[in-house]
Amino acid sequence: MDYIVLAITLSCAFLVLHVYLGYPLTLYLLTKMGVGTRNLVQEKFEPTVTMMVSCYNEIDVIQEKITNCLELQYPLNKLNFIIISDGSDDGTDEAVLQFNHPRIKLIRQEGRLGKTSAINLAMQSVESEIVVFSDANAMYEPDAIQKLVRNFYDPKVGYVVGAALYIDGKDSSAAASENLYWNYEIALKKQESLLHSVVGGDGAIYAIKRELFIPLDAKDINDFVNPLQIIEQGFRGIFEEQAVCLEETAGDFAKEAKRKQRIVNRSFRGLMKVKSVLNPFRFGFFSYEVISHKLLRWLMPIFLVIFSLGSLVLSYSDYLLFQVISILALIFFILAQVGFLLSEQKKSSPIFFIPYYFVMVNYYSLIGVITALQGNIQVTWSSPRHKLEKKNTFNWSKILIAIVVNSVIVILLCDIFNKIIN
Repeated sequence: MDYIVLAITLSCAFLVLHVYLGYPLTLYLLTKMGVGTRNLVQEKFEPTVTMMVSCYNEIDVIQEKITNCLELQYPLNKLNFIIISDGSDDGTDEAVLQFNHPRIKLIRQEGRLGKTSAINLAMQSVESEIVVFSDANAMYEPDAIQKLVRNFYDPKVGYVVGAALYIDGKDSSAAASENLYWNYEIALKKQESLLHSVVGGDGAIYAIKRELFIPLDAKDINDFVNPLQIIEQGFRGIFEEQAVCLEETAGDFAKEAKRKQRIVNRSFRGLMKVKSVLNPFRFGFFSYEVISHKLLRWLMPIFLVIFSLGSLVLSYSDYLLFQVISILALIFFILAQVGFLLSEQKKSSPIFFIPYYFVMVNYYSLIGVITALQGNIQVTWSSPRHKLEKKNTFNWSKILIAIVVNSVIVILLCDIFNKIIN
């Protein structure tokens, strides 16, 4: 029996290590060895461009966004903007119309049908060679469009993803956690782009060749499914780190958790729709990227739970290695519980908020996968900026749960230490 538990536990350990260490290390070593294809870049390549900005009740930022659009450094006769309003009712549409600018077009979608349906609607009126997708709160650096489109000089490039950077990474523990995670993601995107293609887009800043757009289902997450469809058509996706936009994080652990759940929920469903990209015999290294970076990452909570339970069982069979692993895992979970208690405070120590963020993200990823398998897909979205900030008060139900859970953990820790000593 122990050997079966050992085999399962080691298998899960291998998957965990592969996703968090093995995959990044593989990308790093391959790029250092010169493996991969560099794309052709032409600085003066200036195709016609339409930037599409998705909005739902963005009155707080839409005027700043339009001003930012009009200040972009690109030939005026080759750059236009479409503001898509998904049934906004807070004055967003009126604020857009106040600009009365020939390069700004407002398209309103009635009925709150979701971002993807709004993009399908707006794409019907696009005639430019390149389409850039953006969010209302993403403020572009002046040369961002030029840096994006220069990559389309290479005929094999079908989509280009820019670098969305956070400006509030030091404002709170939640923002610091998300900023740390995002820096890790950017490092992966750079390597993936060199070896084949960056996996997926970024709703804040990514561009495609208009001719490669395929109308999406309302439940599709456009910045993930759309790039996969372009890969299916035989093109590559590039990460352009010099095409920069600035935005803020959700700034709150609870809001960030719900955002992660929604993204995984729709992305998992999207991958199942374009599951042909998982076939390495057809898509080669890109399939390895998708499986490692996305699919296994989303399933990571399952592997972590099985590995943790397996280690705990083996620790009671006097496997010293797993006794040590179990002790470290239990201590990590205690730190996460403290982070959970402090999550409504603006700032706490990284020793608490990083474990909590890790556990939280994995938990909500699992919820996203489960709800996707159940067919419950979140079509509409609402910016976390719309919601009122919570007061910095303790939640006594949180404290009670943490006391019970940590009491069990302490008992387990004492028991394992006792077995090691004896």
